[in-house]
Amino acid sequence: METERGNPPVISGKVRNAVTDWFVRQTSEEELEESFEDYRKYQMRKWLFIAACIIVTAVVAAYAVTVGAYDLSISEVYAIIWDHITGNIHDADMDYIVITLRSPRIAVAIIAGMGLAVAGVVMQSTLLNPLADPYTTGISSGASFGATLAMILGFTLAHGPYAIVVNAFVFSLIPMFTILGVARLKQASPTTMIMAGIAVMYIFNACTTVMMLWADPNDMDAVYEWQVGSVSKNKWDAIPIMLVVTVVGIIVMQLLSRKLNVLSTGDDSARSLGLNVHQMRTLNLLVVSFMTAAIVSFTGMIGFVGLVAPHISRLFIGPDNRFLIPASAVLGAALLVCADLLGRTVIYPSVLPVGVIMSFLGGPIFLWLMLRKKSRIWS
Repeated sequence: METERGNPPVISGKVRNAVTDWFVRQTSEEELEESFEDYRKYQMRKWLFIAACIIVTAVVAAYAVTVGAYDLSISEVYAIIWDHITGNIHDADMDYIVITLRSPRIAVAIIAGMGLAVAGVVMQSTLLNPLADPYTTGISSGASFGATLAMILGFTLAHGPYAIVVNAFVFSLIPMFTILGVARLKQASPTTMIMAGIAVMYIFNACTTVMMLWADPNDMDAVYEWQVGSVSKNKWDAIPIMLVVTVVGIIVMQLLSRKLNVLSTGDDSARSLGLNVHQMRTLNLLVVSFMTAAIVSFTGMIGFVGLVAPHISRLFIGPDNRFLIPASAVLGAALLVCADLLGRTVIYPSVLPVGVIMSFLGGPIFLWLMLRKKSRIWS
């Protein structure tokens, strides 16, 4: 480095290059650390959202057991539950109220919320449509037709207390097999599946309407109550089937979440990455159909859970199905438990079915989501 009187120092090219390399390296390291910190915060936000939904579900479920004609404190409720578990029942009436009447509806709400929400995530990623939900394939219309057939005409595929449930389950699977048949004849594209589901839905809805024209008022009330969706009439014996099918379905879809991410990029992109698009889409449809049918057969048609829960979860989680599936599951459980509690308290002593409450809540929430994202509701 040479210095002249009154002039700034002259730096050689080698020193200048070394300083420039050092500055670039330092800047890159700082950017890398900043990016890593942002990613860590993003991952933490995902887990915090899931944990918050679990806490809300647990707190609301704990409080919901105390609400009813006989108000009980949380300590009294869990003392009754503990006495029931240990076989040391002190008050048979309170035990019946807490264990037989209140607890099953909360368990059903949690299971149904989880299953319908995960089914919504899978359908939206499979069909590449933000408006897809568990009922897009016509499952609800098939189940409604089967239940109406049993209630009005007395035609059942089984006898006993589960006659309506069996009818609803079997007929809810007919749209699924119809869509698979259409997809095999044509290309199994998302548009083909959606159009086939809509066609089957209209056919079953028309048949259900014709039967309702012949029904007497008592049968009409029963059909209406089933169609709006409710968790109040299920007992503990209904839970094992719902629980097993829902848990197995969620586990299967969680294991396939990476492939579901690939499928959601589009058919051409997925094929270029080596994914069998037709096989994957068929498997997803089968899992969602069985899971939804198992839930709807016991609860009736509870709407908006599978539509709203995935969209809300995407705001916090993003489109990665590895996190979106568990997040939507716990959010769906929280939504349905809160909706059931609200339906039991908003016009007490009368009870609003949970399906009605979800429609009241789901409609405005979905409109808000669309307005919030302006022209885009899918990312």
